[in-house]
Amino acid sequence: MIRRLLAAALVAAAPAAGLRAQPAPRSLPRPIPGDTAERHLRNVTQLTDGGENAEAYFSRDGKWLTFQSTRDGRTCDQQYVLRLSDARTTRISTGQGKTTCGWFLPGDRRLFFGSSHAVDTACAPRPDPSKGYVWRLDPFDIYTVGRDGKGLKRLTNYGVYTAEGILSPDGKRIVFTSLKDGDLDIYTMNVDGSNVKRLTTTPGYDGGPWWSPDGKQIVYRAWHYEPGDTALATYKALLDQRLVRPNKMELWVMNADGSNQRQVTRLGGANFGPSWAPGGRQIIFASNHRNPRSGNFDLYLVNLDGTGLEQVTTNKDFDGFPMFSPDGTRIVWASNRHDNRQGETNLFIADWVP
Repeated sequence: MIRRLLAAALVAAAPAAGLRAQPAPRSLPRPIPGDTAERHLRNVTQLTDGGENAEAYFSRDGKWLTFQSTRDGRTCDQQYVLRLSDARTTRISTGQGKTTCGWFLPGDRRLFFGSSHAVDTACAPRPDPSKGYVWRLDPFDIYTVGRDGKGLKRLTNYGVYTAEGILSPDGKRIVFTSLKDGDLDIYTMNVDGSNVKRLTTTPGYDGGPWWSPDGKQIVYRAWHYEPGDTALATYKALLDQRLVRPNKMELWVMNADGSNQRQVTRLGGANFGPSWAPGGRQIIFASNHRNPRSGNFDLYLVNLDGTGLEQVTTNKDFDGFPMFSPDGTRIVWASNRHDNRQGETNLFIADWVP
């Protein structure tokens, strides 16, 4: 959720109920004109049409996506799966509360995602505008469910923001972000929720973790504070209200056990949504560093040592949440391009040109 809300903000255990498959609009999947400046992208195709759709992640066989969406008249996200062959979607979450950050488990028959429905069945109100630019840290816990929306099971039980889960390449561990110990930190756990280990402890925001293809490293976004920094007191005061102000973030990488934490980018602005390019030698991410006060995020590639920065997308609005297909031949991301209404975010897929 935090990863999607960043885009939206800067651009301006119960059984599943009411589950139904939704026929894809006749125009989807829909090829759209490409931008010749986006030389890494070929055969760009639109997968959704209208509303807010984001954080789309591939199944291991590359035939499905899971994503979150505000469709069906809802004002906050529910979790869906999408079959790439015809863009047919099915809701897999309960329809209550708010959801975020889905991911396929080994075998692609079950998934996990974050949901707040156990604490609040309604969509939470937006933060008080008088507090400035802040996000709510909703009380997500992580659940697993079948690809058909059946068999919902609770995996964590912290009652505070616990989400942003990504499965390790060997299918044994989940890395995630949680407020469970009083700060936004990164943890790993077994796929059954056992053997939880905390990886980050520096005061400040650590989140958006993603395993490298070989499972030996984790990339994440972070903003840390020095002891005595007055901004740290402000950050902690907001956390007490279950809020965070994420206008500054840089990319970091660490070993899978939390050791050797080192900063990758020093660009300024908000750099977020990192994942790995094929081969594991580069990171792809979204950034507004060229104009940090704008919602114009683009996708960039960067080497692990911070060199070789290369812009991938050039659209004048938002592009973010990139993920490569398991075979590295395609990329999926969310964008405001080709929207029917200003601010709509849709999912796009393209062939990747190295």
